[in-house]
Amino acid sequence: MRMVVGIMVLGQLLTRLLLAAHAGDRLAAARRILRDVPLIDGHNDLPWNIRKFLKNQLRDFRFDDLRETHPWSRSAWSHTDLRRLREGMVAAQFWSAYVPCSSQHLDSVQLALEQIDLIRRLVNKHPQSMVLVSSADGIERAHKDGRLASLIGVEGGHAVGASLAVLRMLYELGARYLTLTHTCNTPWADCSTADEPGQVPHIGGLSNFGKNIVLEMNRLGMMVDLSHVSVPTMLDAMEASRAPVIFSHSSAHALCNSSRNVPDHALRLLAQTGGIVMVSFYPHFISCGEKSTLQDVAAHINHIRKIAGVDHVGIGAGYDGINLERLPVKLKESFNNCPTSCQLPTVRTPAGLEDVSKYPELFAELLARGWSEKDIRKLAGLNLIRVFKAVEEVRDRMTEEGMEPLEEEIPKEDIIGRDYCRYNIKRVDSTP
Repeated sequence: MRMVVGIMVLGQLLTRLLLAAHAGDRLAAARRILRDVPLIDGHNDLPWNIRKFLKNQLRDFRFDDLRETHPWSRSAWSHTDLRRLREGMVAAQFWSAYVPCSSQHLDSVQLALEQIDLIRRLVNKHPQSMVLVSSADGIERAHKDGRLASLIGVEGGHAVGASLAVLRMLYELGARYLTLTHTCNTPWADCSTADEPGQVPHIGGLSNFGKNIVLEMNRLGMMVDLSHVSVPTMLDAMEASRAPVIFSHSSAHALCNSSRNVPDHALRLLAQTGGIVMVSFYPHFISCGEKSTLQDVAAHINHIRKIAGVDHVGIGAGYDGINLERLPVKLKESFNNCPTSCQLPTVRTPAGLEDVSKYPELFAELLARGWSEKDIRKLAGLNLIRVFKAVEEVRDRMTEEGMEPLEEEIPKEDIIGRDYCRYNIKRVDSTP
């Protein structure tokens, strides 16, 4: 009997050793792939944390390793520094120039400029490790040079102040995508909260001006980002855009019915138009709760692959933005009104994906689920590069066709966010 028990224990031990060996092999394979192709992450909120913690002061900011640096070391929301980016084999990062909804119709344009300035100064401060990039080819060159390709994405369409001129200037400063809304409607587009029960859409998708925003982005070569928008806005934008669109940090609605996620019928249309969903790691978009795991994230990636195809999925984790402050508005309000006796939740990154150093573990998990190395390469970065190049090709074609910058429209009636003084005209009800 003792011999039988001993054999069983030995068998279990050998099984564990074999599984560990296989896991090690998969992790090594993942790292090999990421040496060959650039790992591109579509969204990181570090710039806003720098604003919160340091008021955008970079003189004493030690980006090499923040794990032992105050206040970052005490924050559950600090997931990013140069050391961990290297450990995670990140080759290209879209840094978010986030503009809060509270600034709409006030100083949103100024805030966007300040955050773009911060990103550019941060990159310039670390020329050996980082380089500012504004093209698909630039990502590939930076990967070969061993430097982190740093790109700018503006989060929140209210950052343009309902002005095509501002949109053009943001592009000139390096912005390569614009998220059409954040958690608030703009005067020209509905955000995702419009899809929630009891909410009434402001527009019902994109207004005509919103479609002009999309067309001008096509002409510039700026990617149209549909994370945070309502489903009707998604559909309108995909119909209006001449170039593929992106979701810089969203997940699958079928697995978590957050209004921030992409439903299957939109995924199918996305596949037809050549776009990409870059999967978010935010627990409330992954498990619809405060906690999630690496395996939950892998399930969303697999679902998007199943519905849209392997050519239309990427990574947009949202590190440094996974915190209580970025909860859905209603949920956040319920926590803010919580009595002092109750315990507020801590929203953390998924178990197994605690910070930017953990990306290889995710790809190793997908290899264990049967993904081929060719498909991992697409997920890691080749899909986004394909979309980026398609956007640039549309830009070049529109230039060859003689497409000129779209003109600003002089308003004929009250439009939220428009200032009549800008046009040197008098309102109908004004006195001489």
